[in-house]
Amino acid sequence: MIRLLVNILEFILNYFYRDRLYPRFYVLETVARVPYFAFTSVLHLYETMGWWRKADWLKVHFAESWNELHHLLIMESMGGNQYWIDRFVAHTGAFVYYWILVFVYVLTPSSAYHFMQMIEEHAHHTYDTFLKQHGDELKNLPAPQVAVNYYLEGDLYMFDEFQTTRTPEERRPKIENLYDVFVAIRDDEMEHVKTMVACQRPDAQLTFKSPHNSEAKLLPESIKVAIEKSSEDLAREATEKEPVAMS
Repeated sequence: MIRLLVNILEFILNYFYRDRLYPRFYVLETVARVPYFAFTSVLHLYETMGWWRKADWLKVHFAESWNELHHLLIMESMGGNQYWIDRFVAHTGAFVYYWILVFVYVLTPSSAYHFMQMIEEHAHHTYDTFLKQHGDELKNLPAPQVAVNYYLEGDLYMFDEFQTTRTPEERRPKIENLYDVFVAIRDDEMEHVKTMVACQRPDAQLTFKSPHNSEAKLLPESIKVAIEKSSEDLAREATEKEPVAMS
């Protein structure tokens, strides 16, 4: 079922948004936010009922949604939400995926995290392809102010919070033009992938921590290697499977 949900989203993006890149990115970022809303909704419910209290998980997932919000704001600033049909597709998809992910997360959190891992891998591959095809053009365009505000002047505590395999302040993207913005967005997606992989570890309930938690420990090198290998394998699979090139 998880693979089917991902395939449906990929089909919509690949076939209906092949030649409309910024609306494509707008729809992708709108839908990509809602699983994190689903995760925090369920975690808040568990905490309220006294079943399970994990503040670090809430912080990290909120930071992930905050990061995706700013990706969305960047796409809106590029005109991605200009037409009502794109807003309709994005909002309808977000509504449907939210409730599906709430249900899946209650039954099997690891499956919900695996779904999000695949979505973020698709996003990483999408932006990487876009950069390769349009890099020269993007280097001559200015960075949107919302991107400058977020990556250089915004709440950098929140920016560090979702990158659970890094120490705070380790990563600070350069933002000088639109190319740099999309490099930062692409790299953000890979940080989400790594965090989703960490959430699926068998001992995650004991070891998963906010990077700002004084008890946080960086992942062992063996786990990092496994994450990188998984990411490379799935990125190669996505490249072979995705038949539609962006133009």
